[in-house]
Amino acid sequence: MHEDEKLPLTLHLEELRKRLIRCAVAVVIGFLISYGFKEKLFAILTRPLMQVMDAGDTLIFTGIPEAFFTFLKVSLLSGILLAIPVILFEFWMFVAPGLYKNERKIMLPIVFISSLFFVGGALFGYFIVFPYGFKFLLGFATETLRPFPSMKEYLSFSAKLLLAFGIVFELPIVITFLARIGLVTVDFLKKNRKYAVLLFFVGSAILTPPDVVTQIMMSIPLMILYEISIVGARIFGRPPLGTPSKNKDE
Repeated sequence: MHEDEKLPLTLHLEELRKRLIRCAVAVVIGFLISYGFKEKLFAILTRPLMQVMDAGDTLIFTGIPEAFFTFLKVSLLSGILLAIPVILFEFWMFVAPGLYKNERKIMLPIVFISSLFFVGGALFGYFIVFPYGFKFLLGFATETLRPFPSMKEYLSFSAKLLLAFGIVFELPIVITFLARIGLVTVDFLKKNRKYAVLLFFVGSAILTPPDVVTQIMMSIPLMILYEISIVGARIFGRPPLGTPSKNKDE
């Protein structure tokens, strides 16, 4: 392969590198800002658990540096959440060159809506799933079995769920985008609805703790979001790839 044929791929990778660096810088800035409020952020994060625990119960740490590293990770999680608009902006700008000129004009609204959906998913997990999920899991405590959750375990558990709910709530945006570029159609989405539901339950079983409550509480919103995706595909979709279309510069 000649050098001039390799150049476009090289430029593509260089652009990807620059955008990843910008995302990393945004996360670092968010981390530095969040670290000044690490105790308050951790208190907010643990509030759903503390509300369902018995009076006097609290979290513990079992290793000497555990509290320190937990606060670092909390600050990092908060930094990622603060950087989400930048991360989504860089992602959509990376795929923008493959879009039609008139489609590139809607990238900023897409970034804004994507950010709202991600934050909405994380808030859904925090305010809806956490209280019911923790209440269910702590319900297995008895007179001889007492829960003593550690800071590290709780952070790992909650961060995984918050990020998982934020990501899965991007489903309507992703499917609408795929419909817009002609990769999926409304008929395809309707025809494969039953397979999508199966994937939702399988994915929820992977992303959530091994209990039925949190799995269902993730699967049901996914099914609703899938129906929203079909509406979005109907409104903004285009004919499948291979059908005549306008020039990208138009």
